[in-house]
Amino acid sequence: MTSSVRPSKTVLISGASVAGPALALWLHRYGFVPTVVEKAPALRTGGYKVDLRGGAIEICARMGILDEVRARSTDMAGGSYVDSRGRTIGELPAEIFGGREEGDDEIMRGDLARILYERTRDDVEYLFGDSIARLDEDADGVTVTFDSGTVRRFDLVVGADGMHSHTRRLVFGDERRFRRHLGAYISIFSAPNRLGLTRWETYHALPHKLVCVYATAGERSDTAKNLFIFSAPDELPYAHHDTAAQKRLLAKAFAGDDWEIPALIADSADADDFYFDSVALIRMDRWSRGRVVLVGDAAHCASPASGQGTGLALTGAYVLAGELAAAGGAHERAFAAYEAVMRPGVEQNQRMAEGFVKELTVDTRWKIALRMFMVRTLPRTPWKNLIAKKIRDDIQKAANAVPLKEYGAYEAHRLAS
Repeated sequence: MTSSVRPSKTVLISGASVAGPALALWLHRYGFVPTVVEKAPALRTGGYKVDLRGGAIEICARMGILDEVRARSTDMAGGSYVDSRGRTIGELPAEIFGGREEGDDEIMRGDLARILYERTRDDVEYLFGDSIARLDEDADGVTVTFDSGTVRRFDLVVGADGMHSHTRRLVFGDERRFRRHLGAYISIFSAPNRLGLTRWETYHALPHKLVCVYATAGERSDTAKNLFIFSAPDELPYAHHDTAAQKRLLAKAFAGDDWEIPALIADSADADDFYFDSVALIRMDRWSRGRVVLVGDAAHCASPASGQGTGLALTGAYVLAGELAAAGGAHERAFAAYEAVMRPGVEQNQRMAEGFVKELTVDTRWKIALRMFMVRTLPRTPWKNLIAKKIRDDIQKAANAVPLKEYGAYEAHRLAS
């Protein structure tokens, strides 16, 4: 008797940053047929440095990209705080500054995106310069109409298109229903290396504001990243894609401030990778509806304040693909299992972000002075190792909050009906 083998599931993934290509990698391994659509005309390689800790490092190893990640490490040596005249107040080595344990690493978001893309581009269809315009679901699949006018059928659709997910809006409604502003804004962009930094980050704190300039091992010697964070209890009115308006808002927030800030702000005028956004969470009661599911920031943005957004994106992609394979493509069962595994860890990381965001923008000069005293004296205190361990332990709990199941048994041949 000849067995009947069910064809592999076709999956459309919206978004080619981190979660999307990572999901495509796993789905292909399990015998699914993923397609990734990305609105940008080419791979986006900008962004800031991102932490990979705990479970995220293990997932990179299971994907087979850990050596490439290590090779593209930022390899930061440490960081310092400076006063308004540029004098160093205190310095900390990278292991304390980043709260990392042995094995943890850090990489530029764009480098990680490129690694994932290059690992998948020969096996996965990528559609750059296009986007989903309409989704029409029926009992057997989803008819997708693209902005280009193309119409195609897929078994499943995944939104991996970030905090401002277009897929989520099409299926679940207005983003404002799910976005929780945490009272701050963040901006980052590439700029000339005015401070002559090498594998170093320099911070300057002001009431309700924090400025950081850093240069990583992978940067050109004449290039750095300028990062700004400032408090804003209420959300600011601007269009998400209006970069000129965002640059004006950033300049207004730091107008009249000291140190190198005027020159650093001026550098934004020529930045072609300018990023500006609310420090916010995405909170939803559920991450799927019918044949559509969300992953990464589209489902549960934990904000840059958590330091775990990229780790959660990699973990979510791993779990979603694994549960789809384990369920033999039965999406309702797989989506429920994916959410059950992910949600407790996501909520833990979001709580950490809520608690930490105020630490990024200290509100008074005396609190800043107290922090500078701690930075200055910590390396010389006998209990520095205990303090550093406490910081690392709290971060590691969040980095390992999602249990990593073994999905290796569910290879492509297990998808046979």
